[in-house]
Amino acid sequence: MDLGIVGRRAAVAAGSSGLGLGAASTLAAEGARVAICGRDAERLERAVASCEHELVPLVCDVSTPDGATSFVAAATEALGGPIDVLVPNAGGPPPGGFSSTPVDAYGPAIDLNLMSVVAMCREAVPSMRERGWGRVVAITSLSVRQPIPNLILSNTARAGVTAFLKTLALETAEDGVTVNTVQPGLHDTPRLDDLYSHEERSSLRMGDAGDFGSVVAFLCSEQARFVTGVQLHVDGGAYSGLL
Repeated sequence: MDLGIVGRRAAVAAGSSGLGLGAASTLAAEGARVAICGRDAERLERAVASCEHELVPLVCDVSTPDGATSFVAAATEALGGPIDVLVPNAGGPPPGGFSSTPVDAYGPAIDLNLMSVVAMCREAVPSMRERGWGRVVAITSLSVRQPIPNLILSNTARAGVTAFLKTLALETAEDGVTVNTVQPGLHDTPRLDDLYSHEERSSLRMGDAGDFGSVVAFLCSEQARFVTGVQLHVDGGAYSGLL
């Protein structure tokens, strides 16, 4: 299927590994011009080398609103024009529960997983609305639907960003700009090394980052023009709720 995004300019945050790289690689394979960011230049270069299609690496830290804004601005300059496709994404905050997590840990987590997304959208979405076409597909977490034990910071911040993006989707629906979130369950990415031991990982059922990227790419397509405000869980059936 031709997704109709050949030549579109795409910015994928935290795209040097994991689900971000999966999304960036698939968008590039579909003909989009893709900029990715990460904090480590060497890791970015390895990501570029691992992809069969061209990716533009940008050293940016999206853990703060200023850094997130700078990434979209840098991607706009590197790709030669305003962003058509924005994939907000960031690593997860440290694990912990209510008793073990101090109050001052919440601010950085909210900056990382909520305010960075707000900042990226503030920088990218106005020009999408002016041009009458745009796609925002944020990578969040299944924890929005089903909180994950020992991840209270991620559960809290990602629930907030889901509410923000749903509200944004309502405001931009008439402008040709769709806004959706994709909520991964367990996928075989470096993030799991921070959460599970090697022994624990061996017993987990995990998805593939490339397959996840294909879901993101479809939501960026012309065919998905009437899909907006959706929170799509991609979790291999892990979510147990009916709604």
